[in-house]
Amino acid sequence: MELLQVADAVAREKNIDRDEVLEAMEQAIQKAGRSKYGHEHDIRARIDRKTGDIHLTRHLEVVETVENEATQVTLAYAQRRKPGAQIGDFLVDPLPPIDFGRIAAQTAKQVIVQKVRDAERKRQFNEYKDRTGEIVNGLVKRVEYGNVTVDLGRAEAILRRDELLPREHFKNGDRVRAYIFDVREETRGPQIFLSRTHPMFMANLFKQEVPEIYDGIIEIKAVARDPGSRAKIAVISHDSSIDPVGACVGMRGSRVQAVVGELQGEKIDIIPWSQEPATFVVNALAPAEVAKVVLDEENKRIEVVVPDDQLSLAIGRRGQNVRLATMLTGWDIDILTEQEESERRSEEFRSRSGLFMEALDVDDVIAHLLVAEGFTSVEEIAYVETEELAEIEGFDEDVADELKQRALSFLEEQDVRMNEKRRALGVEDAVAELSGLTPAQLVKLGENGVKTLDDLADLAADELRDYLGKDGPSEDEANEIIMAARAHWFDGEDAVPAQAQPSADGEPAQG
Repeated sequence: MELLQVADAVAREKNIDRDEVLEAMEQAIQKAGRSKYGHEHDIRARIDRKTGDIHLTRHLEVVETVENEATQVTLAYAQRRKPGAQIGDFLVDPLPPIDFGRIAAQTAKQVIVQKVRDAERKRQFNEYKDRTGEIVNGLVKRVEYGNVTVDLGRAEAILRRDELLPREHFKNGDRVRAYIFDVREETRGPQIFLSRTHPMFMANLFKQEVPEIYDGIIEIKAVARDPGSRAKIAVISHDSSIDPVGACVGMRGSRVQAVVGELQGEKIDIIPWSQEPATFVVNALAPAEVAKVVLDEENKRIEVVVPDDQLSLAIGRRGQNVRLATMLTGWDIDILTEQEESERRSEEFRSRSGLFMEALDVDDVIAHLLVAEGFTSVEEIAYVETEELAEIEGFDEDVADELKQRALSFLEEQDVRMNEKRRALGVEDAVAELSGLTPAQLVKLGENGVKTLDDLADLAADELRDYLGKDGPSEDEANEIIMAARAHWFDGEDAVPAQAQPSADGEPAQG
């Protein structure tokens, strides 16, 4: 019974299953038995779970042909000892209890300690593997080279130096609160990794401080942090009667101050989330005021125009405000002042007017009218409906037709010039026959050394888009062009030579 009491005590202390401790003891006794009777024998130990008695036995397998005399016996021998024995049965011989010597006892202890440690590690991993994403509290156990080992009570965790807030230092015995962002099972045991810089650490702190977030009435949609300095958090309320920003700030700022205190004074901007990208970006750039936004949904870029005196506020110290807004919204944000935007628009107006004057052979008045109506290229004029052109003030159908004809003539001449240039660069006709590429784009490919179908087929979609510039194809279109260029690689693969085809009787056909 004393053995069972020891097993119970170890199981309680290490918080592991009693059977696992007893199995470790059985393996230790088994190892000691093999040391005494010979490692070549199949010695097994079993501890009675009720009485604590130790049963040590030797097992002999019944086989047709004996390969190992220490562990196997023939069927004839087995049936003499045990009538009715079959192949695959075992003859079990009881052995006298062993008296543990000093070395045997030491070996048994090592086995038990190792097995108990393994069981404890397994228990720790199973306990914490599903707790990723939680905030835990612990005590600092030791600090080595800035890395903090935290005692969580039932396990140890690592808080690496790069997961600490800047200028944050801990000493042995300090209490620490952190976020579990990863749990890995490694050879040295389960490794629990903590972080105080992770964006979700701040989100979970708000969840603890704001009951409405915990209850799901307010949802945190996005978080962006510059740890220890500044952060932005976007929130939305699923109850129209509750203001999400006010609830997170709390009475006299009590709730947000509790989070700021835990994050060593990190300034937090709480922003209302919006499904409209333009509105969300404007909110994210707070406290700066925004005059105008221009969206490019395909490239997920947004151009923000701010008053001249708001530029430094919108960008923030060392670009912090716009960087956090970009992380929060997921959009690339370009910031311009009203003066810069006005100058750029004037330059675009002049360049487009000049293009139309040269390409269509018209005076500046007509060119200005076309730009003012939103036309940006000769292609748009060539392929627009005549009625739409004729609706421009001062134009009629004759003028519209004439402009379209001039635009078409210009594009045809340009294509001829580009085709000549393409051939001079050595771009093959097979590449030119692919759909989706204009003569001007073929020239760009030639200038970048892409001259054959194989050259084009070897490109990745992003490489092709880089070569063709901002007016090039989308990613899906680029992939289609590349796959079309690769088609010749697979020509004839499915064709089976006539002489290789079997005849009706299964023999190869004769040519």
